[in-house]
Amino acid sequence: MLKQISFVFFVLLIGCYIRVNCEELKHLTNEVEVNVPANLTWELYRHLGSSKLAAQRLKHVIQRIQVLKGDGGVGTDSSYTEIFNVIDDQKRVKLALTLEGGCLEIGCSIQLVRFDIIEKSPSKSIIKSDISYAVKKEFQAKDPKPNIQCLAAVAQVAKYYLERAN
Repeated sequence: MLKQISFVFFVLLIGCYIRVNCEELKHLTNEVEVNVPANLTWELYRHLGSSKLAAQRLKHVIQRIQVLKGDGGVGTDSSYTEIFNVIDDQKRVKLALTLEGGCLEIGCSIQLVRFDIIEKSPSKSIIKSDISYAVKKEFQAKDPKPNIQCLAAVAQVAKYYLERAN
């Protein structure tokens, strides 16, 4: 319960910091079912395993993964640039705030990336990727959107890897 409250508080704090109401946040979501238990899927996503795997398999999409600080846990900075602010092992949730790049370069004021690993059954899980974002007023007519396809491709690579390894 405390972690859920701190997650909601973090999102509200970020929204207040950049003057965005939660109602203004838009969402893009992708879900991929994996024939592997949720705890194994979470182990790949919890650290930088899914990112490193994607960098190896999706060279046309991800040029490189460069960790500026950390090991994939809370406080890790990457060259994209994002910072992982929430990692909840109990709920299998990972949240990153984009600091540079992504839709921030095309008119968004905030971009939050959230990964949920959901237990569907004892032997199946779902990788849910969600991008929350808000558009600056001066760019609203252009309706810029982040690209969820990259996260969808990472989830497919993770699925392939996990199902072959187990």
